[in-house]
Amino acid sequence: MARVLVVGAGLTGGLCAALLKQKYSVSVTVWEQARGLGGRMNTTCSAHSPRCTADLGAQYITRTPRYAQLHASFYEELLAQGVLKPLTSPIEGLMAKEEDSHFMAPQGISSVVRHYFEKSGVEVSFGHYVTEIYLKDDKWEVCKEAGDSEQFDIIILTMPIPQILQLQGDIKNLMSESQKQQLRSVRYSCRFALGLFYEAGTQIDVPWAAQYLPNNPSVCFLSIDNRKRDTDAADSGPSVVVHTTVSFGKENEDKSLEAVQEAILQQVSGLLPGLPTPASATCHRWTYSQVTQAIPDCPGQMTLHRTPLLICGGDGFTRSNFDGCLESALCIMEALKPHL
Repeated sequence: MARVLVVGAGLTGGLCAALLKQKYSVSVTVWEQARGLGGRMNTTCSAHSPRCTADLGAQYITRTPRYAQLHASFYEELLAQGVLKPLTSPIEGLMAKEEDSHFMAPQGISSVVRHYFEKSGVEVSFGHYVTEIYLKDDKWEVCKEAGDSEQFDIIILTMPIPQILQLQGDIKNLMSESQKQQLRSVRYSCRFALGLFYEAGTQIDVPWAAQYLPNNPSVCFLSIDNRKRDTDAADSGPSVVVHTTVSFGKENEDKSLEAVQEAILQQVSGLLPGLPTPASATCHRWTYSQVTQAIPDCPGQMTLHRTPLLICGGDGFTRSNFDGCLESALCIMEALKPHL
């Protein structure tokens, strides 16, 4: 039985794990450097109450008519199982076409990724930071920052492209100059997200569930997260999410999270002067927030080595949304066919 390593427990990695177990008789291992799954589809718990959560990454999913047809079975499954529901809460400043549909995840946006890992039956190994990849006896030897190396027949890399370029070992010499040039051309925005968590019974008196702030130089998006998800916060307490602008992210990317959190809180106090003091707060730096320039022609995946197979994918090869990650996973599966 072939051993397949998927690096990254975000949406592309979760979809690949589920599709591999669904279609092939293979052994699938998933390594994730973070402490939880989801990648940029991240849902964070409050330090004072695990039931009080906030989506610090993606906020909702927008489906265009084109992908409503191409990915119909995926949307139907997620809606039928209640992982996704139509977004009905008011979002001020939402710029979208009338024919688009919007969906939210009642259990938090990371539940979409969790759905695919549960479907795969694969247990994710967290805190596994891949540092080197070597070619040995027609297999891949993969080294991680802590612990022993392991050997695999196939590797699927789904982490952000700059992290692929940082890998050491034989992988550096196996990539062609053309591939390296294409990978280096990918650009990401940097943003910060702040989650404010409140005690049960706290009232946040604003008329919206979320709003975009197109003219603010520091904050681009605010959300009363439980209201956006249309869930009752009576027992768990409400939460507020703040996303910064790209310009704020660039200006503050080298500062400490404590300093950035304080700067964001000052902005929020001006925007929402009556906002209560939170019970706890979490500030997250998205170094690779959204792809602003993808691989040329958006191929969905890139095969770095054929025998044994080493392939990479993710939104850097398509676009930064649910359908982009889904499209990349399907392209990876197509490239895997001759090898399984």
